Amino acid sequence: MSYDDEQGYGSRDSGGRDDSAYSTLGGTRQTRTRLPEGNPGAPHGRRPARNSRSLVMAVGVVVLLVAAIAFANLGGDKGDDAAPTTSGTSADGGSDTTRGTAPTAPTGTDPVTGKNGTIASGFAHDEQGAQSAAANYAVALVSADILKPDRRAQIISQVFTAERAGELAAKFDQSYNESFLNKLGLDKSGNAPSGLTYVSRTAPVGTKLTSYADSSARVEVWCTGVFGTAGVSSTNPVSNDWFTMTFELHWVADEWKVDSFTQKDGPAPVNTDRTAASADEIAKAVEEYGGFTYAR
Repeated sequence: MSYDDEQGYGSRDSGGRDDSAYSTLGGTRQTRTRLPEGNPGAPHGRRPARNSRSLVMAVGVVVLLVAAIAFANLGGDKGDDAAPTTSGTSADGGSDTTRGTAPTAPTGTDPVTGKNGTIASGFAHDEQGAQSAAANYAVALVSADILKPDRRAQIISQVFTAERAGELAAKFDQSYNESFLNKLGLDKSGNAPSGLTYVSRTAPVGTKLTSYADSSARVEVWCTGVFGTAGVSSTNPVSNDWFTMTFELHWVADEWKVDSFTQKDGPAPVNTDRTAASADEIAKAVEEYGGFTYAR
């Protein structure tokens, strides 16, 4: 799979999607019956019932209780028609995988051991580690920092294999040239004018491992994101997008690194009629809410 099979994220016309392949922008239930008690001090107070009548009532209550418990037990065993659970634990305490498991269910294993700049590092040399790496790399490659030449060089060196970093750096630079940045309303350093905030933030929704070997892995990352320029005078308002990135990863120098990647649109849900936030609210949210270390 080649990294130039798909178009990137974000359009040249809208300040988002770009034609360049290297543009990433943009148990049992019990029933308790409480019988009414007489109140001799109240008007029309009840007289004590005769013993025989009390006995009949007590027997009746017991019969009702037994019937209710039996009915509840009948409904508790659904047999083979019961829907499978998404995850479970076997009798010996191990994971029960015979009834289906969610592909992105948390395992409880620490995802990383450190950070390389702003990007997580130290991913485990296993399937979980590969998925964690891919999710974090998707966030980095579709961030606002990728538009800033200095930060872009750092991101590329941290994310890609040494053999690919030089080649891809040149292609990224070509995609995010000064003309492209001008269309986004940014200067040549990738900064927005005073009073405006450029937004490009990605949130992985899930990951899927499509192949795995000791030294390589292919991982798909389904993402949603927001991109655009927040501010009163912005001509490129912040909007959202859904896309899927596919990463070819190699295990190099005790770390998962990207050898190549592709990107495609969707799958996207139906849009709602929720009222859009103001430009100031979006800009404030970006400043106040930090990102996450993404892990399976």
